[in-house]
Amino acid sequence: MNVEMDEIKMKKTTEIDEQKWVYDSSVDYKGRVPLRASTGGWKASFLIIAIEFSERLSYFGIATSLIIYLTKVIHQDLKTAAKSVNYWTGVTTLMPLLGGFVSDAYLGRFYTVLASTVVYLLGLVLLTMSSVVPSLKPCGNDLCQEPRKVHVVVFFFAIYLISIGTGGHKPSLESFGADQFDDDHPQEKRKKMSFFNWWSFGLCAGVLLGVTLIVYVQDHVSWAVADVILTLVMAASLVIFCVGRRFYRYRKVTESPLTTMIQVLVAAIKKRNLAYPSSPAYLHETQESETNRRRLCHTKGLKFLDKAAIFDEVIDAKQNPWKLATVTKVEELKLLINMIPIWLTTLPFGICIAQSSTFFIKQGATLNRKITHDFQIPPASMYALGAIGMIATVIIYDKILVPLLRRATGNERGISILQRIGIGMILSVASMIVAALVERKRLNIVQENLLKGSMSMSVFWLAPQFLIVGIGDGFALVGLQEYFYDQVPDTMRSLGIAFYLSVLGAANFLSSLLITIVDHVTEKGGKSWFGKDLNSSRLDYFYYLLATITAVNLFIYVVVARSYSYKNVHSRRTADVANCYDGDDREVMA
Repeated sequence: MNVEMDEIKMKKTTEIDEQKWVYDSSVDYKGRVPLRASTGGWKASFLIIAIEFSERLSYFGIATSLIIYLTKVIHQDLKTAAKSVNYWTGVTTLMPLLGGFVSDAYLGRFYTVLASTVVYLLGLVLLTMSSVVPSLKPCGNDLCQEPRKVHVVVFFFAIYLISIGTGGHKPSLESFGADQFDDDHPQEKRKKMSFFNWWSFGLCAGVLLGVTLIVYVQDHVSWAVADVILTLVMAASLVIFCVGRRFYRYRKVTESPLTTMIQVLVAAIKKRNLAYPSSPAYLHETQESETNRRRLCHTKGLKFLDKAAIFDEVIDAKQNPWKLATVTKVEELKLLINMIPIWLTTLPFGICIAQSSTFFIKQGATLNRKITHDFQIPPASMYALGAIGMIATVIIYDKILVPLLRRATGNERGISILQRIGIGMILSVASMIVAALVERKRLNIVQENLLKGSMSMSVFWLAPQFLIVGIGDGFALVGLQEYFYDQVPDTMRSLGIAFYLSVLGAANFLSSLLITIVDHVTEKGGKSWFGKDLNSSRLDYFYYLLATITAVNLFIYVVVARSYSYKNVHSRRTADVANCYDGDDREVMA
């Protein structure tokens, strides 16, 4: 009886202790176990979301008007300008792969964000100089047929410096924000599910101001004033980030996650001739979770890799990591391999999204943008409708749909992450069809009135396609962020966000490649779909092509998603090896 009472008291003491302190391998700014009440949670994450707001304000203030700047100031033709934007966007969204690796393996998330924000700020300063310093301006007069070469060089160097800054900023900041919540604490775990929705809300708020206020200043005041504003905002965000240092929870860098993956593969190859044990329970595993790594449950797929965890008394006497791996490390490699089909099948969705920052904007420039006699909307400001659509979707989804779906499905998320992404992909097909119909109508108006062109058509005809893209982003983009953060190994959280961003980066390069291929093929057929301007192009055909590609891919995605197995994690609160929970937040048996 006394033994049972002692066990109950010990259990209560442990629960009280876990309520006071955070035991998820994180530390406070002095390297101590964090106090739950004074670190992490919404207090820390809202500071981080505020920084994301300012960074997205700067990024979209540049990105949405980039095609306008390239065609009007640098005088590139439509096809070249679209490719230039796609290349820059592609590099910007692929650089996080390098930044995420550096963050996870060497610097840690806080110092990676700090360093990359400084680089980002230097890029903005250089961009400002290219429009303010007389010798670096496009030309001596307000109008010129060809800009100075020094301006072109400095301009492109500046925006690619911003790409490098974004490469460290994006994967590290978002994963750093999610790290402020403890996965093994029920209340904080539920808050973490909402974090990605509110992260996207802050992101979209930055986008909204970037494509309205900043673009208005670019269009009606000057590019120079807009660049100065963006530079000051980024400098302020750097100060905010440093001020919140004492409130954050940090993760110590222990080892290169990619080295661990290679070690598992090498060990599996070395032991390829060993026989499988009669039960997975005989595979090698540690009794407790390692630093920054929760124990994972064994899964049946990719059985060849299990051989890395077979313990051989002769080979593994010294337990060399290149010859023997734990089940957890084997499962981490399986997670990455299983993500590849999902990554590939989301690329067509990314190609559709790429059109909203290139051809959608150029369409807006050809339409009637007047609101009053004296005021007209900058073409890039139409992007605000997409941001509004995404903000509304995120709020409705988090506050209304999730509680309803949670009761209906028993899933803490309401619906699974992959189902959420699938809904967004369906909407991307719809957006391309709508965009094609609107472009067909615009071309018909141009043919009817060659002198006036499409200026008699209101720019708000583009509203449906922007809104549908925004609503689709509220499902798919937020879902992709959550999926790649949640399903990667615990030691690769920054790289996980980088994988999400790489979908958009690779999609931009594929968009440029597709434009080149379509241009070449259609030109051989008689007339290219991409002329020198929109009126001599057939973007409606291109949009229909994208809708078809994405629709066909959607069927492949459904097959892949249905066979996908979510990450199975051992519960920290029990010693029972069979007690696992999966990444879809339902209790499962290993």
